[in-house]
Amino acid sequence: MKITEIREVAIPLKSTLRNAVYDFSEMTTSVVAVKTDVLRHGKPVIGYSFNSTGRYACGAQMRDRLIPRILAAPAESLLTDDGSNLNAEKILARMMMREKPGGHTERSVPVGTIEVAVWDAVAKIADEPLHSVLAKKYNAGTLLERVPCYVGGGWYAPGKGIPELLAEIKSRMDEGYTTMKIKVGGASVAEDLRRIEAAIELLGGGQHLAVDANAGFTPERCVEYAKALAPYDLRWFEEPTDPADFALLAEVAGFYPGAIGTGENLFSTQDIRNLVLFGGLRPDRDIIQIDVPQSYGIVQFSRTLDMLSRLGWSRESIFPHGGNLMTLSIVAGFGLGGCEAYPDVFGVFAGFADDSKVDGGILSLSDRPGIGFEGQNALYDVMKSIF
Repeated sequence: MKITEIREVAIPLKSTLRNAVYDFSEMTTSVVAVKTDVLRHGKPVIGYSFNSTGRYACGAQMRDRLIPRILAAPAESLLTDDGSNLNAEKILARMMMREKPGGHTERSVPVGTIEVAVWDAVAKIADEPLHSVLAKKYNAGTLLERVPCYVGGGWYAPGKGIPELLAEIKSRMDEGYTTMKIKVGGASVAEDLRRIEAAIELLGGGQHLAVDANAGFTPERCVEYAKALAPYDLRWFEEPTDPADFALLAEVAGFYPGAIGTGENLFSTQDIRNLVLFGGLRPDRDIIQIDVPQSYGIVQFSRTLDMLSRLGWSRESIFPHGGNLMTLSIVAGFGLGGCEAYPDVFGVFAGFADDSKVDGGILSLSDRPGIGFEGQNALYDVMKSIF
């Protein structure tokens, strides 16, 4: 058993959306395919992934050093001890050969994207859904069969006012979602508060609404918004500060009574450790939003979870960034707090399998082997064209 080839292609998102910081007009993502010599139904098993959304394609690092390291390794050195499957931990270690400590963002995304594609292949070789494989390995066999799922949206767009925002929220409620996340910071405080108040009235309470500033505030505006949002009892206030400004985050957490969500723009176990040690976050209410494919992948995520557990954080406080099938598998397999969704937002990369259902804010799981991209037809058409 061996990996025979790994390929990456860069795909443009072709999105006109805008948050408080940037638009997505130039955004691309890397799609990765890991081909093995294992046959299923007469065809080689191929694992797929993509590097979530919000970071650009990263094929150069993959082709220059990560893929060659994997393919140059003796095949048996990348297998489980009994030789029955690929070993993602060994493959991660192989990719990290001769990598200098620190500088995580330059390599964490390409490493994690390849690593998640390996896990897709691992689960397909085992002929099991990835969430089942992860539950057995990392959660004592306990599978989160009912996955809480909130939906993101509320983007800024020309001509989009409060009536259009409410129509968007109503459409998501009709689809089965009960909690919505909208953008803040791309308008004045007064206008954003009007948007928030209208959304809360439609959703039925502040605990059904989260807001996302996308780390776009100046320190002064951050404090202004935190004070203005405090009375609304929101589900959480996301990315109020620069991702690495732990001092300002601790200041805000010191007076903001509600939950804060952050962590999607930190890409290492060490950075998340510093976040919870020095960012003033409170394990009884705050939310950590690691983006797993952009943070070295699933093996390293398991190590981050172990670290967080030792520091008093529960898995229910972890809501990984990324509204996609990869994140859904990870949330279900590890037994985390919940998953996000971004239907109809990022082209073929948005959403889940075509037959996925959301009922009362709970997302259904598939029994397809691997991550299940084969049930997301438009995206799978892109993936299967790689080989």
